[in-house]
Amino acid sequence: MSLLFSIALATIPALPEPVANNAVAKVVIDEQAYFLSFMGLSSGKAHTDVHNKVWVLKVGDKAWQAAKAVPSTLPLTGRLASTAVGVGKHAYVFGGYTVSADHQEISTPDVYRYDVLSNSYTQLANMPVPVDDSVALSYQQRYIYLVSGWHNDGNVNLVQVYDTHTDTWQQASPFLGQPVFGQAAAISGNTILVCDGVKTQANADKRRSFAAVAQCLKGTIDANNPLKIDWRTVPHPTGVAHYRMAATSFNGDIYMMGGSDNPYNYNGMGYDGKPAPASDHVWRFDVDKNTWHLMPKADTASMDHRGLLEHQGSLYRLGGMDNNQQVTADALGYKVKLSL
Repeated sequence: MSLLFSIALATIPALPEPVANNAVAKVVIDEQAYFLSFMGLSSGKAHTDVHNKVWVLKVGDKAWQAAKAVPSTLPLTGRLASTAVGVGKHAYVFGGYTVSADHQEISTPDVYRYDVLSNSYTQLANMPVPVDDSVALSYQQRYIYLVSGWHNDGNVNLVQVYDTHTDTWQQASPFLGQPVFGQAAAISGNTILVCDGVKTQANADKRRSFAAVAQCLKGTIDANNPLKIDWRTVPHPTGVAHYRMAATSFNGDIYMMGGSDNPYNYNGMGYDGKPAPASDHVWRFDVDKNTWHLMPKADTASMDHRGLLEHQGSLYRLGGMDNNQQVTADALGYKVKLSL
């Protein structure tokens, strides 16, 4: 008989203010977990609302604390679509893009290591090819993989690997799916799973346009060479692509949730001119069996995420946009039901 039980949901307070497209990370120091939110877009959703604010939550506390803003080597300090990941006691923050008054967007090369306890940043080696709307995945508590993403004027198929021990970059086996931005990805053991995102396409009588891609690829990192990845296609769980989902791994499985089935500009309006709806779906990928499971839906639909944080068996979306394209401060928890 299969018994289902829900792991208790910790109380995670709302962020101090609404923020979307914010990079999120979890670090654990002396068995104390911290949630972090870096940069993003505030509720006005204009270019002037792009910021570099940071909030830190000592999990168990009743409120987030404002922290030192993320530095910048570019004149504009606010960034959208950066990525972050916790490795050991530090969080690593990669890239993002700036938005100027005339709507020019520049992918920043910046990489920073954030120390929670000292509330300080260390600038690290720049990304060889600056990307935003990418994913950052940690492996062996040492390597961080940036898979595909947007570089200034188009998507790249690169898998850029940062070594936290040596502060150096190398290129791994290229991503074999269609190059995308706004994809979701997570890593379990040595298995990477990347799904969906947005591709660019050429047109005969107009400028390039954007289109969603329903694709999932599984990358297996070679046990002897972290730069060698065996990429293979995986059937898509629904056949409908979602943009800017939240993803993470837990208990050996990979979870993807939220996002929108209508790709959109940073203000939540679809590239097709229609408001983008938020999704409440939850997908679980069984890495060992190579199969998908459609999980009970989330209580609240959300989109415009950069990551999903797992803590004690629950999955948390921090900020984002709601179904009306409004920026939210909510911290939405999802209880994972496990089979015994």
